[in-house]
This record gives sequence, C-alpha cells and structure tokens, in this order.
Amino acid sequence: MPAPDQPAPDQPAPDQPAPDRVRTHLSTRSKARKRALDILFEADLRGEDPISTLDVRADLADPPVRDYTADLVRGVVRHGGEVDRRIAACMSGGWSLERMPRVDRAAARIAVYEIDHSDTPDEVAIAEAVALVGDLSTEESPAYLNGLLGAVLTTKQPDQGDDVAAVSSVADPG
Repeated sequence: MPAPDQPAPDQPAPDQPAPDRVRTHLSTRSKARKRALDILFEADLRGEDPISTLDVRADLADPPVRDYTADLVRGVVRHGGEVDRRIAACMSGGWSLERMPRVDRAAARIAVYEIDHSDTPDEVAIAEAVALVGDLSTEESPAYLNGLLGAVLTTKQPDQGDDVAAVSSVADPG
C-alpha cells in the first residue's frame, strides 16, 4: 500500500494528467500550437501583452519559439477582437469568454484564428484545439470546445480563411 501522500501505483500523481489523455508524439505544428497556447495562457494569467510574453520567451529560447508559434500568437493578437466576437457569438447559453478556462480560451482563439486566417484545414485546426484541451484541461473541455468550434465553422463566411499571408511558415507541413 502506498504512503498516504503517494498516489496508488495505477493512478497518476494529482498534478499529472491521466496517461490516456496525453499525446506522446506531436508534429512540428502541434508543438508550435502547444507553445502558442502556453504563451497566450501565460500572458492571460499575468495580465500581460501576449506579444511582450512572446518576445521574452523568444529571447530566452528555452524551449525555442518556432516561427509558426510566433505567427499564431501575432495572428491571435492582430485579429483578437474579431476572433473573440466569433467565439462569443457561438457560445452556448450562460457562457462567456471570461468564464471559459484560460486553457480553453487560448485554444479556441488559436483555432478560430487558424480557421479564419490561415491555410490550415478547418478540421485540423479544430482537432488540434480539441486535442490540446484534452491534454491540458477538464474532462468536459474537449466536447465543449468541439461543439463551440463546430458552431464557429458553420458561421464562417466564404471569403474567410483566404488570409494566408499572415502565416509566414506555410511551408512547414509538420
């Protein structure tokens, strides 16, 4: 029997995600999205400008900030008002951006930016965001975010998603 302060051998430590909820292999772009989420989350938590947080993290380079990470953070900031309006318009009753967990909010912002302003296939943007919150947030978060982003997708205008100039690293298929 484990000591009272130790988890049972078949249970994860309380501060660790359950093993079945953590992806072990991430593509280059998945890693970039995760890092962008980390930067947006940190800036939100500290009440700082995400671009300043991005600059600090890029200067520290531990781990290095990929070009696609910087593109995502800058894109979310550049289109922040529009992205937040799109998310808020599709939220189910009683929810607001402020009420969303920070991780979910950051993942939603990245996905909506990718849906509306990048060459990333919409389904990939949604799947990546859902996977991130599956790894990092509550058990209910993946289903909620999937529904929210599905609603965002149904309200996408035909000319949205053509703004690929904002993403400079489109050659990175990873």
